[in-house]
Amino acid sequence: QVQLEESGGGLVQAGGSLRLSCAASGRTFRSYAMAWFRQAPGKEREFVSAISRSGGRTVAAGSVEGRFTLSRDNAKNTMYLQMDSLKPEDAATYYCAARASLGIDTVTTTPDSYTYWGQGTQVTVSS
Repeated sequence: QVQLEESGGGLVQAGGSLRLSCAASGRTFRSYAMAWFRQAPGKEREFVSAISRSGGRTVAAGSVEGRFTLSRDNAKNTMYLQMDSLKPEDAATYYCAARASLGIDTVTTTPDSYTYWGQGTQVTVSS
C-alpha cells in the first residue's frame, strides 16, 4: 500500500509557473507507475500526465503538452509536475495517483487504472 500527498498548489497569474509535488510513503515507490489528474468544478476528472515506474516514459494530455513537464525521483519517493505558461483553464484540483506497474515503461492514462490517490492540491490561475 502507498499513501500519496500532493503539495505546491496555489494562486498564480496567467503565464506563470507552479511546481506540484507528490510524495509517496513506503519503500516500493519505484514499483508504481504514477500520474496526475485534475478536476475543475462541475467537470469530470481528466488526465494530465503520466510517468512510468522507471521514469523513462511520460505521456501528457494534448492540452498541457509542451507546457507541463512530469518527472520523478525514485530515491526521494517523489513525483513532480512542472507547470509553465499556465492558463485560466488549467485551474483545478490536481490529484496524483499510483498503480502497481507490470512493465518498467508502462504508462496508463485512465483514472480507473489507478489504485491509490492523494487528497488533491488546488491550482488557481488568474487572468
